[in-house]
This record gives sequence, C-alpha cells and structure tokens, in this order.
Amino acid sequence: MKILTTGGAGFIGSCFIRQMLNNHPNYKIINLDCLTYCGNLSNLKDVENNPNYEFIYGNTNDKNLVRDLIKQVDCVVNFAAETHVDNSIKNPEIFIETNVSGTLNLLQACKEIGIERFVQISTDEVYGTLGKTGYFDENSPLAPNNPYSASKASADMLVRAYYKTYNLPAIITRCTNNYGPYQYPEKLIPYFISKLLKNEKVPIYGDGLNVRDWLYVYDHTSAIDIVLNKGKTGEIYNIGTNNEQTNLEIAKLILKIMNKDESYIDFVEDRLGHDKRYALSSKKIQNELNWKPKVEFNEGITQTINWYLNNQNWIEKIEKRTV
Repeated sequence: MKILTTGGAGFIGSCFIRQMLNNHPNYKIINLDCLTYCGNLSNLKDVENNPNYEFIYGNTNDKNLVRDLIKQVDCVVNFAAETHVDNSIKNPEIFIETNVSGTLNLLQACKEIGIERFVQISTDEVYGTLGKTGYFDENSPLAPNNPYSASKASADMLVRAYYKTYNLPAIITRCTNNYGPYQYPEKLIPYFISKLLKNEKVPIYGDGLNVRDWLYVYDHTSAIDIVLNKGKTGEIYNIGTNNEQTNLEIAKLILKIMNKDESYIDFVEDRLGHDKRYALSSKKIQNELNWKPKVEFNEGITQTINWYLNNQNWIEKIEKRTV
C-alpha cells in the first residue's frame, strides 16, 4: 500500500508514520507537511532514512502538488490541521484555510484522480460539550463551540458530502485527547511538564474541573491503522478509552510524578468557549473492528513524563522555534 499522510511531521501524524513503517514493512509512506510551528522533522529522525518513507515540503492548499502526490498513492490519511483552541480564538482565519480549504483541496483531487480510501482524522470537539453523564456516539449531532472545532466539523461535513455526492471512499475518525511523546508543548500535558522543568507554576483555566478522556497516541494510531485497512466506507468511528480526568487531576498527577507540591498550581481566568466535558463511546470500533486500547493511563502518563524528562533538548529546540 502507498499512503499519502498529510501533516505527518506533527505529533499524531509522526507517531502514525513510525508505527506504520514498523508494523507494515511493505507499505510506502509519503509525508506532506508545510512545517508550521508545530511541525517538526526531528519527530521522524529515526525513520528519515527508511527507503519506504519520503518527506515532501508543501501545503495541502497547493493544488498542483497535491494532485501530483495523489497520483502516486493508493490512500490518503489527512492529519493536516491547526489544532490549538486558544490559537483559533485569536486567529480563526488560518484554521479555515488549513482545516477546511486544505481538506476540500484534498477531496477534490481524490475525486478527480481516484483513490482507494480517504481517512479524515477529526476530533471529539466537533460534538460540543457534555453534561456530567453520557457519551457522544457516531450519531450525535455536531455542535462545535469554538473556531477550531467549527473548522473540524466543517471539514467532516465536506468529507461526508464527497462520499454521499461523488461516492468518494472516505471514512472519518474522531478521537479524544491524545497524549504521549513528541506532542508540542502548547498542549496541556507537555505544557505542564515543560513549565515544571523550568520550576514554574502550571496555569489551570477556571476551576480545573473540565473533563477530558485521555488516549495514548499509539493506541490512537493503531486504531487508524485498523480503520484504514478494515473500516467500512462512509462510516464514522469514535476512538476513546473512557479514561476521564479533570485538568486539575492531571496537574496533580504530573506534580506527584515530578516530585512537586500543589503550590505549583496557578488558577487563571477561564478561556472563551471552554467546553466542560468531552467523552466518546467507542463501542462501534471495538465491536465492528475489534480495536481496544492497550495502554493503561497510569502507565502511559508515566512513560510520557519520562520521555520528556529524557528529551529536554527536544523541548528546548521546539521552544526556540517559537521565539
């Protein structure tokens, strides 16, 4: 199989590429990435010389480049996206450009050239916020509450439309909050770790009781692998672990593992459009495709913290790029 992976120099994309090359030595992967601030080729240093891996610098909105690459592959897995909610609140335009227009360009090229499978990597945030109980399933209505989630919901609707209108062989996956190695330190877990490594306090929005379900990145990428190979065209698959933690609980756990006390917690003003709780039902992918997460949260968070402790140079290089 030949796969075009867009956004493969980012956190989840790079872990997907690494896992696929390790698990499928006969697959060829082309990685298209425009290397924005959170795209980092050092994430893939260990596979850069693999003969089945090729990096192409470019943007999903580059119509000629996208068409040239799609002619060379069987499948497309679209990770390319702006993802940080805070940034979407400050500058929503770039989220529309990348998440919506970039996806549209990929879909149109796939329709014109032909493709065996298109997998759209989406998020639980498209469903909006939940109360204290219950779970979103694949039939739940979309109700995004910030520009990021609105842009991802828009992209999902385009993918659905291309399947329904043009019979494009597309599938959508929606995951809960990912964590693990190589995650850019603007996201909650690596951000807290990087702050504590500098002996600084960790800021927590509002009361810290916003709830997220945490998914280890390689459990997520294993689910994408299964969807790519066995998923049913036109379907949506939610990917989660039912491992719900408040932001405050996450902070306290990281503090404990890093031998810091709770005086390092700094409660700050809540952000705009801050959803209270996300939680997904993953029964569909578990029952239909026999996927289950393998990494327990306490094991995964410990491995993740140890990775950042052992790769502080990686954090320093990343932070220098943003200055």
